Amino acid sequence: MSDPIRSEIEREIADNTILVYGKGTKDAPLCGFTLETIQFFNNFGYPFEVVNVLENMPKRAALAEMTDWPTLPKVFIKGQFFGDTDILAPMAQNGELQTVLAEAFTGMNVKPTIQLH
Repeated sequence: MSDPIRSEIEREIADNTILVYGKGTKDAPLCGFTLETIQFFNNFGYPFEVVNVLENMPKRAALAEMTDWPTLPKVFIKGQFFGDTDILAPMAQNGELQTVLAEAFTGMNVKPTIQLH
């Protein structure tokens, strides 16, 4: 794995409380799973970012190696890897994710907002 790529990933994760690595962007997802993840986080109303790694195979390979998770999207919350909505949806159903998100944004003066579409 290329150290500059790993450093870039680590910087992106550190700079974003919620970060999704997916196929496409927040405004133009290019994969149903990325779209599902964007819609999932929109429901919570916290700010999040999406990094498009569709055509960046070296970065995708580095992410797979770092997370031991071969597929996209990949979700990080406050620097911790959480997989994708297959992991996050049950966490949301039992209330665990809401706690994780509230703790992730503690002290940041960020409150969830309702997304109107």
